[in-house]
Amino acid sequence: MIIDIILDSFIDSVRLLPFLFVTYLVMEYLEHKTGDKMQQAIRSAGKGGPMIGGILGIFPQCGFSAAASNLYAGRIITLGTLVAVFLSTSDEMLPIMISRNTGAAMIIKVLAVKLAVAVAAGFVIDLIFRANKKDMQIEHLCEQHHCHCENGIWKSALHHTVEIFVYILLISVVLNLLIAWIGEETLGGIILDRPIVGTLLAGLVGLIPNCAASVVVTQLYLDGVLGAGGMLAGLLSGSGVGLLVLLKVNDDWKENMRVVGLLYVIGVAAGIVIELLGITF
Repeated sequence: MIIDIILDSFIDSVRLLPFLFVTYLVMEYLEHKTGDKMQQAIRSAGKGGPMIGGILGIFPQCGFSAAASNLYAGRIITLGTLVAVFLSTSDEMLPIMISRNTGAAMIIKVLAVKLAVAVAAGFVIDLIFRANKKDMQIEHLCEQHHCHCENGIWKSALHHTVEIFVYILLISVVLNLLIAWIGEETLGGIILDRPIVGTLLAGLVGLIPNCAASVVVTQLYLDGVLGAGGMLAGLLSGSGVGLLVLLKVNDDWKENMRVVGLLYVIGVAAGIVIELLGITF
């Protein structure tokens, strides 16, 4: 049975390769063509930073959340703008949904909700905490985007495709083994029959500063194990490598923990609202 599960997981993952590669190739092209312009736009956004950051964050870009972390560490953007970028960023959700043929309607709905939450939260945060008055610290603005874009769009797209393929394969094997061991009905009862618990756990998974977090959350939702609220909580709290870069380049650990707390609370709160309203994507 274990061999069959591994084989089935491998075959299902291989089928996604062409879709993943094409998606990442387009993303890399957009990164090379618009990356500098987008960073300049968010630098000059001023009080409208959360709006600009939220909008730019939903575009599938390599390392934009990491760039936002550096800009915040240099006090060029506000806390609200940073959180708006983190909340709207979807990391690997978009490639996986496209490769699974979920349809444009679902993707647009998820991105629209994430954008609305990100922008609203960003403005509220700036009103509460105000703009940080510390001097700019330009030395923190290091180029640490973890996106391998210097190798050209083809090699970079291939790198991302292979990396995410491995993640998807490993996670699929683990999830399929877990489902087979626990049983679909039992696992569904643990999460689907307790949507609030599932949302709380998904929010924690989203905080993992790694591509695997968004892969896990998206896969669980598409497989019917996780509800819409749980998926939204995990995708909102997740910021890819952005949070990891923030922890490295920003010296103020209280601020860093504040960002982590805000991401989790906002993500879980939005997810619970989605669950209570019975909204699906």
